[in-house]
Amino acid sequence: MSQQIKITLPDGTVKEFEKGTTGLQIAASISEGLARNVLAAKVNGQVWDATRPIFENASVQLLTWNDGEGKNTFWHSSAHLLAEALEALHPGIKFGIGPPIETGFYYDVDFGDKTLDGSELEAIEKKMVELAREKNEYIRKEISKKDAVVYFQEKGDEYKLDLLEGLEDGTITFYEQGNFTDLCRGPHIPNTGFIKAVKLTNIAGAYWRGDENRKMLTRIYGVTFPKAKELTEYLTLIEEAKKRDHRKLGRELELFTFSEKVGMGLPLWLPKGTLLRERLINFMKKAQDKSGYQQVTTPHIGHKVLYETSGHYEKYGKDSFQPIATPHEGEEFLLKPMNCPHHCEIYKHKPHSYKELPIRYAEFGTVYRYEQSGELHGLTRVRGFTQDDAHIFCRPDQVKEEFIKVIDLVLYVFKALGFEDYTAQISLRDPENPSKYIGGDEAWNKAESAIIEAAAEKGLETVTELGEAAFYGPKLDFMVKDALGRKWQLGTIQVDYQLPERFQLEYIGSDNQKHRPVMIHRAPFGSLERFVAVLIEHCAGNFPLWLSPEQINILPISEKYVAYAEEIKEILEEAGITGSIDNRDEKIGRKIRDSEVKKVPFMLIVGEKEQEERILSVRKHGEGDKGNYSPEEFIKYFQGIISDSLKKS
Repeated sequence: MSQQIKITLPDGTVKEFEKGTTGLQIAASISEGLARNVLAAKVNGQVWDATRPIFENASVQLLTWNDGEGKNTFWHSSAHLLAEALEALHPGIKFGIGPPIETGFYYDVDFGDKTLDGSELEAIEKKMVELAREKNEYIRKEISKKDAVVYFQEKGDEYKLDLLEGLEDGTITFYEQGNFTDLCRGPHIPNTGFIKAVKLTNIAGAYWRGDENRKMLTRIYGVTFPKAKELTEYLTLIEEAKKRDHRKLGRELELFTFSEKVGMGLPLWLPKGTLLRERLINFMKKAQDKSGYQQVTTPHIGHKVLYETSGHYEKYGKDSFQPIATPHEGEEFLLKPMNCPHHCEIYKHKPHSYKELPIRYAEFGTVYRYEQSGELHGLTRVRGFTQDDAHIFCRPDQVKEEFIKVIDLVLYVFKALGFEDYTAQISLRDPENPSKYIGGDEAWNKAESAIIEAAAEKGLETVTELGEAAFYGPKLDFMVKDALGRKWQLGTIQVDYQLPERFQLEYIGSDNQKHRPVMIHRAPFGSLERFVAVLIEHCAGNFPLWLSPEQINILPISEKYVAYAEEIKEILEEAGITGSIDNRDEKIGRKIRDSEVKKVPFMLIVGEKEQEERILSVRKHGEGDKGNYSPEEFIKYFQGIISDSLKKS
């Protein structure tokens, strides 16, 4: 029997190695420099330890810090290093879970009667660095469920025992490094020495298993890097992110607020924020009108039966706001969690011919979902939010064409608002967990093929994620990078063969027979609240001129010129330019500084000369003096800026 196996590298090169070779050895055969940087290996699509032996022919990709899965492995190993440091400093503590996250990692810890505060983080960081320098290997061990249970029973760790209940014998692994052992499926980096820089960033509370009825654990967040320089750059980025925090800027720019009396996670939009929303909505409506969408309006509640029919109640009912009972016995309503069931009923209100399709219904519909209080975060995670929702009902032969048209609309929106760095994520079923989804394989295969083909035709940069599909169909999610390089999931497009079946939707085909339409769900903004939050942080509150809620601020030098300022404001408002007059009894320098802080695009200064010559002294935010304009000249200048910016999109 041959002792050689064939390894296929990403560029198609095939090399032979002895059975039992590792990703690290494959890297060393290419170059010592690569071997020093390899964190993990992707073997036949699965991420493995770089030190794990390979016994069969395989496709192998070597993962470094430059790969997303390489970073995840690095941060997962860092979570174990954090746990080792904590156990050394606080013997007898118990551990929940410690996964990598988008930037860094966390570990949930039960400190018993102890309370950890921020003052202890520096000491924990130092211990982590000390342990990292020992260059202890991460050692993978397969273990029986019986032995794993005995191990954690002896430690008295009920959290690991809870996790073991859901695992099958033969699938359980431990990882050891130094004096620490953890229940973990891996993978991990070769040794702790790769971790050169450590920063613990936050402490929070987290219920075990997300259950408010169970114990609150201490969640410690951290981030690590293979070079100290990268940590310094990251901390600089964090400081910039704090300045751009949409919650901070939302207050300063008077866009939105929250009230405990109204309810957690239910934003209140102030006048300027409402104007910003309306401009975004009108921008989208105009684009939709050109694309043949029809606007519809549906109620904020629906009969429970509606969501039972759609499947939303079965999948999400326990996590939603609970049913509203009416005086009529047995009658229950729900706050609307989704717009799609309502749109199905609108489609169904009359018969349709194949000649009418596609039919495109659009709605800025507010929906409600009960997020856990600990997960609420400004506008990015709320309990009531508005979706720029639309549902396209089309024939099967129209699916790909309609899908491509929606991609074009999403890209138009991103370009108009300055989001130029994005990746399209093809979100498919998890083949290992079919119970998460409704519908048969044939319909799912058709839907997944349509998305993959459409993305390829548009030449999108894509990644594929198994298990990220909606319960009724696959989707294309747009992952956008903001000005600070952070990723956000914004637009989404989904293909759905299931809801038309559940709602018995029909059209009469050219053969005079009844057929099922296919449904495409799409939301280029996604949640309007989340989109505004991301936009605020992306542009640091310096909105595009056409979108800015306060486009001008007229600054009279003294009270004598307020009447002229009011006259100018009226002229500009007739041209669609919105703003205010700062008629406070303050010096002009103070008024200019305050206007700059509020990020008002244009300051129009009026005094004796301006009034006599019927002109405006114009200053632009961040740029300074732009000279003198008549009101008519300023209107033309202003409108030219907006026209140019929208033409580019």
